[in-house]
Formats: sequence, C-alpha cells, structure tokens
Amino acid sequence: MSFIAEFFGMVLKNIYGLIGNYGLAIIVFTIIVKALLTPLTVKQTKSTFAMSEINPKIKEIQEKYKNKPEKQNEEITKLYKESGFNPLAGCLPMLIQMPILFALFYVFRDPMKYGVFVDNATFLSANGNFLWIKSLIKPDYVLAVLSGISAYFMQISMTPKDQMQGAMKSLTYMMPALSLIWGFTFPAALTLYWTVSNVFAVLQYYVITKPLKAKLEEEKSKSSGKYTKVKK
Repeated sequence: MSFIAEFFGMVLKNIYGLIGNYGLAIIVFTIIVKALLTPLTVKQTKSTFAMSEINPKIKEIQEKYKNKPEKQNEEITKLYKESGFNPLAGCLPMLIQMPILFALFYVFRDPMKYGVFVDNATFLSANGNFLWIKSLIKPDYVLAVLSGISAYFMQISMTPKDQMQGAMKSLTYMMPALSLIWGFTFPAALTLYWTVSNVFAVLQYYVITKPLKAKLEEEKSKSSGKYTKVKK
C-alpha cells in the first residue's frame, strides 16, 4: 500500500507542478484514473449483460436442483464455462478501486510524507483557497453533501428500473449515506476525488456504457433473428 501511495504522490506532484492548483490537480488526477479504468468498465458492462442473459437458465437450475446444492453448484459452474462467463469480472473494477482509495487516503491525509509537496511552506500555500474549501486535509461538510448527492445520482442512473427492488434498492440509499459519512470523516481531498469519480461515472454511463448496452442488445436481436431463420 505504501508503494502505491508513494506512486500516487509522485503523480500528483507532477500534475500540481503543471497546474499550480492542488484542488484542480486532484480533479485532473481523478479523471486520469477513471479514464485508465474505462476498459475495465467496458468489461464489467459486457459481464453484466452476459449475466442477464444466463440468469433465466440459472433460475431453472436452482429450481430443478433446489434439494441438491452440490449438483446445483456443479450445473451453474458448467453453465458459466459454456457461456464463457466469469462471475468475478463484474467485481474487478471495484476490487481495483479499493486499494486506490486506501492509498489516496494516506496521500491526502499527509501529502508531504508522500512527496506531493517538497516543504511545509509550499503545502500551506496550496492546501486551501480552492472554491469554498478552506483545507483539503480536513473534512468539508458542503463537499460531503455533494458527495452524497453525486453518489445517489450515480446509483439511480446506473441501476436498471427492473432491478430497483430488494437489495439493489437498499444499495441505492446505502452508498449515498456512506459517501456522506465518509465526507464528514475523511480529508476533503479524498471526498473531492470521490465526488468527481461519481460525476465521471454518470457521464461515462451515458457516453459509453448505455450505448454499449444498446449495441449488445442489437447484436443479440440480430443473432436471434438469424437463428430463427436458419431453424425455419
């Protein structure tokens, strides 16, 4: 974790050196990280789509072998292999982002330790004066609220309406609540990163993910049409 934090500190230092504003440097850094993770987001979208395709078959297996859990797991695993679906692929972006968040927490809490600033005077001059934020190493309550709001819009934008029930509905409110709590607790710099990440995710959904889903649906329809014609 220390190695990752030191690497992020070096990257932030270079971005800050080019821009000269710590808050803007964090925003640019966030956009770069999210852009680099875009291929994983595309992979996650395809994985989610594939999961929706095989879900009916999984339910059939669960119903057929409801009293035989071992056979049920065996058949589901077999189905995954036949369809080329990896259940862990959908979790990959989140698994990668967790160490990033932990590393950034250390960097933003003590940026001098991780090489973002060379001395205390440089740090003090850069730490405040970004929009309304007085200090980026302390919690900012306005930013915390914005973080919660952005997390809420991200959840409702990216969760299909037919899945807005049960656990998914709870998650829609749980993530904004956690974002709000984190915003009241963590350094404003980390909350700024999280807020910009949420906004980027919403934009990414409408620019990349949603069109990709439409394309996959179209390809599925064409394949189904060809199959029907051949069958006839």
